[in-house]
Amino acid sequence: MNLAERYPGNNYIGIDKKGARMWRGAKTSQENHLPNIAFVRILAEQLGSVFCPGEVDEIWITFPEPQPNSPRVKKRFTSPQFIERFRQFLKPEGIIHLKTDNDVFFEYTLSVIQEGGHELLYSTADLYSHPDDEEVKDVVPVKTHYEKMWLEQGLKIKYLRFRLKRN
Repeated sequence: MNLAERYPGNNYIGIDKKGARMWRGAKTSQENHLPNIAFVRILAEQLGSVFCPGEVDEIWITFPEPQPNSPRVKKRFTSPQFIERFRQFLKPEGIIHLKTDNDVFFEYTLSVIQEGGHELLYSTADLYSHPDDEEVKDVVPVKTHYEKMWLEQGLKIKYLRFRLKRN
């Protein structure tokens, strides 16, 4: 919703499997008169059925469940399996953003980017250590509910953005 407020000329779609979060987002967006945001309750594995090829400019993955157990690694939103799902509807020059408080998830994603030959555009293990950095000036002001919680607890927020390797 922060992005929808900051950039009223862009459309945003919030996606989650939890109905309560969808309800909260829809209610708040109506209260704030944000006509450029919608919400879809769906499993992330089914995203290919929602978007057409090349329809999405950017994907923001904010504070996902890190799936720490080995058998669940393929469920991470930056796993090679998910990257290929994203490829189905992300524009060729599209960008994927990740914000997380989890060191393991962040390092895992960096390795997926490197091993997959994707283009790492920016990476920091502490987003708020240089808030005036030109590379993150549009990212720093946008804080999710969880991000605010983690910052209050003194956790460092990691951020990266990358572009998929062309096939």
